[in-house]
Amino acid sequence: MPMHRLSRFACAFAFSAALAGCATTSNVPLANPAAQVGAYRDTIDLNGRLAANYSKDGQPQSINGNFTWVQRPGRIDVALFSPLGQTVAEITVTPETATLTQSGRQPRVEKDIDTLTAKALGWTLPVSGLRDWLQGYAVDAGGKRFAASPAHDSVVTNDGWRLRFVEWQNGPQGAPTPRRIDAERSTTAVGDALTIRIVIDPVA
Repeated sequence: MPMHRLSRFACAFAFSAALAGCATTSNVPLANPAAQVGAYRDTIDLNGRLAANYSKDGQPQSINGNFTWVQRPGRIDVALFSPLGQTVAEITVTPETATLTQSGRQPRVEKDIDTLTAKALGWTLPVSGLRDWLQGYAVDAGGKRFAASPAHDSVVTNDGWRLRFVEWQNGPQGAPTPRRIDAERSTTAVGDALTIRIVIDPVA
């Protein structure tokens, strides 16, 4: 994508707030604070806010906006919105392809979402990891399945992300579910360090 188009995209989604300004949250009393996350679900619908700090052409960048996440077996649909509610991008991920659509432009297709977002956004949106992280799961550096809990809230993933499940809320059947996730990686598909903060709206 030409640099002027990338810049236009970045401006549509970005504003001057730094990562720390993504959201102010407070701890939610948990029904069972000693428990780990509930069983993994293939079907979920989530809304939330996302902020990222990254470097582009050696310059620090910050973005901040809202998202929706619709997950079904074999398919994930993500929509990204500006702070004013304008649709910035729509992403569809299946086992075969990842597609990104922006208003007035031809859809972009790549074999995986990390490559697609790195090329189109200038930073890597780790959808492949988020399908686990949003529910409190990950694969750790040793290749083992990690299930988070309020008492066991940090992990380094097998692809180099350092995760911390900072805040929690009550999920289905009272099991704790992540409310805020901080993710950091020193190198990404575009080569620069990336820090992401995700705040998830209350889960139905």
